[in-house]
Order: sequence, then C-alpha cells, then structure tokens
Amino acid sequence: MSNTLIGCANDDHTQRTNHMRIVTGAISHETSTFTPVPTTWADYEDHFGYLRGAAIIEKFRGANIPTGGFIDGAEAHGFTLIPTIFAEPHPSGPTPRAIFDRVLGDLLTGIADAGPIDGVLLELHGAMVAEGIDDGEGHILAAVRELVGPTIPIAAQLDIHSNVSKRMVEMADVLIGRETFPEVDMAARGRECADVLVRILRQGLRPTMALHQIPMIWGLNQVTAHSPMKEAIAELHRIEALPGVVCGSIATGFPLADIPDMGSSVYIVTDNDHALAQRLADELGEWIFARRADWQGQMPSTADALRDARTQGKFPVIF
Repeated sequence: MSNTLIGCANDDHTQRTNHMRIVTGAISHETSTFTPVPTTWADYEDHFGYLRGAAIIEKFRGANIPTGGFIDGAEAHGFTLIPTIFAEPHPSGPTPRAIFDRVLGDLLTGIADAGPIDGVLLELHGAMVAEGIDDGEGHILAAVRELVGPTIPIAAQLDIHSNVSKRMVEMADVLIGRETFPEVDMAARGRECADVLVRILRQGLRPTMALHQIPMIWGLNQVTAHSPMKEAIAELHRIEALPGVVCGSIATGFPLADIPDMGSSVYIVTDNDHALAQRLADELGEWIFARRADWQGQMPSTADALRDARTQGKFPVIF
C-alpha cells in the first residue's frame, strides 16, 4: 500500500515531525437495520470511492470532513500523517460480514505497514452495524487497539447521531462527536481530535473518558442553531470550560440501528480524572433527560398544516 506522508517542512519542526508519526483511516457507515436496501461492495466504491494512501490526502485536503481536519492538524502541528483507507458508503442496511472483514482487514494492514507510529486518528460514524456485529465501531476500535497495543493513543471522530457503547469508550483514548446539526463542523471536530492527540504526545495529557447513556432517543428538535438544542450545546460548552476538562460530546443517537446500545448519550474526557469525567457526564446526561419533553417536536396533521398555510398565506406546503 502506498502512503502519503504529510508534515511540516520548517526546520524548527523537523525533529518533532520525524518522531511523531500518526496513522489515519476512515470506516464510516450510518446503518439502518430496518431498510431492505442492502449494502454491497459497489456501495463502498461508489460514494467517495474506496480510497487508499495518497488518494485520501489528494481528495480531502481542505474538505469539510473529519479527515480534512486531520490533514489540517498534521500541517498545523508538524506531524507526519500516514493515510491507510477511506471507506464510506451511503446509509443503507448492515454491511455483510465478508465485506466488513475485508474493509477492517485493509485498515489493519495499512496500520501495520506504516511501521512505528505514535498515534491513530480514525474517522468513524457511531451507528455502524455489520452482519453479526451490533457495535461496528466498538469492534473496529477493539481491533485497532489489539494491533497497536495499550500505549498508542487512539482518537476518533463521530457523527452527532451516534449510538455510543461502553466498548467504544474503553477501546479509544478520546472520542469527539460533532456539535452541529446540520453537521457543518466535521473538519473542525477532526482538527480537534488532532489537537488533543498532540497534547497527549507532546504535553503529557492523560485522557480519561466517561460515558452516560441516557434512557431515551432524541426527538425531532435537533437543529443546534435553534432552541432547545442550542441550550444543550451551551451547557456542553460550559462543562468543557471547567478546569480539568479536555472535551465533551452529546450524541443524539440513531434509532434506525436497532441494537442494544441504541440511544442518546453524553461522553466527557478529562485530564487523568475519571471520577470528574463520570460526574460531569452524569450531570449533563441528567440535565438533558430532565428536559426530554423539549426534544420531541409536534407533527401537525395534514388538515392542520393546510389550515395554517392558508392562515399565514405561506405556500407551498411540503409533506
């Protein structure tokens, strides 16, 4: 597999660039277990294309996706970024096990072929299901962890519509979810992953992550620029600004993946203080659950929608 190495060419950063080598890859699929639309190998090839090595950097430099943020982070911090694979089919049914194993095998081979590495940056989704595997991301992270060992930090970027499992939290050092819907901050969150990874490797940050799974699935009110979701993100940012907190995320969940870990959650990362991370995750999770009625929008009937349109003089009415 050919690899493209991205680093800073400035003399001031040469020594750090030479010894800081970060491998990256993407396996991202939003899976519906209810759809009759199958996921095939052609789906992996037809969306962005099933990309390897240099083609990943060429396609996604400057792009508003997590991998674009990883590339930006490599160039800003002066570390070497080693791309492996990029696999992202359109949302569809569970990936057949043979295809899943092939894709994961390609990722693991790419990591192994990279030689000595200092860290891993992964673009995942958070709602991937494969044949016989309910927790796709947990399975991927566990496989990567087994390969790189316990001391190599792994940071992964997730969709806001994630079903976050305990296994995912246990296998990764840092998970960072998107904070916008519509999701306009994908590159920014990827860059944040790179920034935190640099803090681990250069500053001695010791991330500890805690999960609070909320016993609900989010309703219709998810647009983060508007209330009530705007207030939830503001509360998240308040917690992120507290001493000792590295980052935090809210996952609204993905109900079309009918799996045991389906649901909303909060996950918080602190600097070597798991008790604080858990306390704050529980605090934010309980804050959200107490306001659960706010997240459920009311859908008007057809008759009501037409009547309101006539009253307001606003057309067309779209159903």
